[in-house]
Amino acid sequence: MPAPSRTDESALLEQSLRTEAAAIERVAEAIAAGAIDHWTRAIDLLEQCRGHVVVSGMGKSGLIGQKLSATFSSLGQPSHFVHPAEAVHGDLGRIRRGDVALLLSASGETEEVVTLAGILRADGLPRIGVSTRPGSSLAGLCEVHLPMGDIVEACPHNLAPTTSTTVMLAMGDALALALAQRRNFAADDFHKHHPGGMLGVGMRRVVEVLRYRVDRNLAVVSEDAPVLEAIRSSGADRRAGAFLLVDGTGRLSGIFTDGDLRRLVQREGEKGLRRPLREVMTRSPVHLGAEDQVRDAVRLVRERRLDEIPVIDAEGRPIGLLDVQDLVTLKAVRD
Repeated sequence: MPAPSRTDESALLEQSLRTEAAAIERVAEAIAAGAIDHWTRAIDLLEQCRGHVVVSGMGKSGLIGQKLSATFSSLGQPSHFVHPAEAVHGDLGRIRRGDVALLLSASGETEEVVTLAGILRADGLPRIGVSTRPGSSLAGLCEVHLPMGDIVEACPHNLAPTTSTTVMLAMGDALALALAQRRNFAADDFHKHHPGGMLGVGMRRVVEVLRYRVDRNLAVVSEDAPVLEAIRSSGADRRAGAFLLVDGTGRLSGIFTDGDLRRLVQREGEKGLRRPLREVMTRSPVHLGAEDQVRDAVRLVRERRLDEIPVIDAEGRPIGLLDVQDLVTLKAVRD
């Protein structure tokens, strides 16, 4: 057979994405139309869970189940995956009273999943099923069933699990997020579950990553001081690339950077060094608060192209200076 043309490939790519997106949209439209009772009941069961959310599925559904289990765990609900075939060969011991089962099968007739559902029903364990048809065997064995609706796989032969697994994933994510909202799972809670990687870095408070601090190695100068006096008073070993300037109450009023100094000398020469800082500083600079996070600093660097960002306390007094190189060191931005 001749190789497919680029036009054919383009059409297939577009059709695949549109097919999967349309299937998710149909589920969303059903909720918007008021078909939410079974979703609410499912979230009720999950909210009452005092153990683990045990997720199970065969084949591609099982792979989706492993991802969903990880999502529940990352959002504060302990969860683990149990393979349905292994369950009946000893792994039932991994399912305990207080758990809730989330059982996945596109057809709702997968033998291993249906068998597991029957065992768990006999044990009185709460069960949530996800399949295409409300009348499936799996649906009949579960306390709550979430229908995926009629599915046409994105596969040109309507065989390879594609649309079905995408919809299953989206529905599971929606459940996990709704549960997190019910439990008031906040950004700080999320940070506790993601202390590593870029998610963890982004949610650290900026005060935790400051190299330049007022009480250690950062000059804070009165806005009334002459430029030259500020330079002399800072010492020869000053490392920060800016002075933070304060008014008579000690609150941040401006910033004066090395770049500002260079431009001042180029423009006015030595006489510029005798001018008071309030005349040459950047007044009311963009700043961060003590409770702001690294991701807030990254946003400012990207949107405003800032190299130094003052950090202040609740009264507006300087705490430190966040240098863009601090973010580079954290790998939060690229040099």
